[in-house]
Amino acid sequence: MMNTAPLLSRCLSCLMLFSIPLSALTITAHAGNMYIYESSTGQALLTNISNPSGNFDKFTKKVKVTYYKDSGNFNNNASSNNYGASAASNSASRNAYDSYIRASAARHGVDPALMKAMMHTESAFNPNARSPVGAQGLMQLMPATARRFNVNNAWNPAENIEGSAKYIAWLMKRFNNNVEFAVAGYNAGEGNVDKYNGIPPFKETRNYVQRVMSRYHSLYKNDAGIAGSTMAANNTGISSGMQKVSYGTIYNGTSNNANSASYANSAFDALR
Repeated sequence: MMNTAPLLSRCLSCLMLFSIPLSALTITAHAGNMYIYESSTGQALLTNISNPSGNFDKFTKKVKVTYYKDSGNFNNNASSNNYGASAASNSASRNAYDSYIRASAARHGVDPALMKAMMHTESAFNPNARSPVGAQGLMQLMPATARRFNVNNAWNPAENIEGSAKYIAWLMKRFNNNVEFAVAGYNAGEGNVDKYNGIPPFKETRNYVQRVMSRYHSLYKNDAGIAGSTMAANNTGISSGMQKVSYGTIYNGTSNNANSASYANSAFDALR
């Protein structure tokens, strides 16, 4: 994604409101059904709910319905997936942040090789990376996610990586150290992993998990430069009182949901 952390945020179960011309709408493949409604003032509502009501009564004209198949069988059993090999990054800064990764990973009990695989996928090691919806920095933290994990300046690589490590550690604890579920939660929000009892059936999320896990296993897991010493998988000091994703969030271009970074990217792709 570029992601996170992240993409108008990154998934499809929320209701999303955009003030954009309907002529600009095009649809790309995501799981489930997508409906586009228009209000009398020309606003567009992108939603996965047919005939939305309540606060959305003004959207009375159904403009388009797109039916998406599930993105295929995806085994949620981590041990049985063969993720294949990945090509090494060509970025000149691909090893520039290893010391930050190792330090933050050690503080929070996270596998540094996993963090590097996620950074590779999120930002391609570009500290100035910014997604179309405002995800920032190396591991693409959305502003709300940055605040949630006490990151004051997401453009500072050390702060950004520290906040990302905290989030990954929290996700690992939430999903009982299931790496794939934690990676999916980073992309799609932990609420969607809960909802589908595993990796959500969103094409973007499943592609993201595939890329991260491929890079983890084929590039970084056995890389002595990033692994350093063996990490103890403990979650000491990680808060367990965070609030789950709330559904039905409205977006006007800026996410107000700390867990919806992946959600917005899917919406952006659909509307792009």
